Amino acid sequence: MRTETDHEHQLRDAGLRVTRPRVAVLQAVEAHPHASTDTVLGAVHETRPEVSRQAVYDALRAVTQAGLLRSIQPAGSLTRYESRVGDNHHHLVCRQCGVVVDVDCARGKAPCLHAPDDHGFDIDEAEVIYWGLCPACTATTKAP
Repeated sequence: MRTETDHEHQLRDAGLRVTRPRVAVLQAVEAHPHASTDTVLGAVHETRPEVSRQAVYDALRAVTQAGLLRSIQPAGSLTRYESRVGDNHHHLVCRQCGVVVDVDCARGKAPCLHAPDDHGFDIDEAEVIYWGLCPACTATTKAP
């Protein structure tokens, strides 16, 4: 896990001013992968209760726009944030409990980035979401 100093360097390298809310947001998302905004807010308030809700929202927006976090929003789900950026990974989502898990892209030269017809777009990212039941939900569904 990165330290507060590591997050400060990340922010500076991205051209952002280092603020307590931004550092706290980066720490919260790293500690809680695929966290919703409310989860991030709760985690920030555990360590920095003085940080306002609006400051957390502003920090999430700034660090996501800077590419330090990635936001995803599986259909029917709240926006979630993750610190795994810069690769073309995808997600598994449980239809029953909503747990989200990272899954690497198929091996090779980014096969998901080559659409059969790109309609003139310069594609730089593909988002694939696999849906199903996680092992825990599968076990409870199959239980007698």
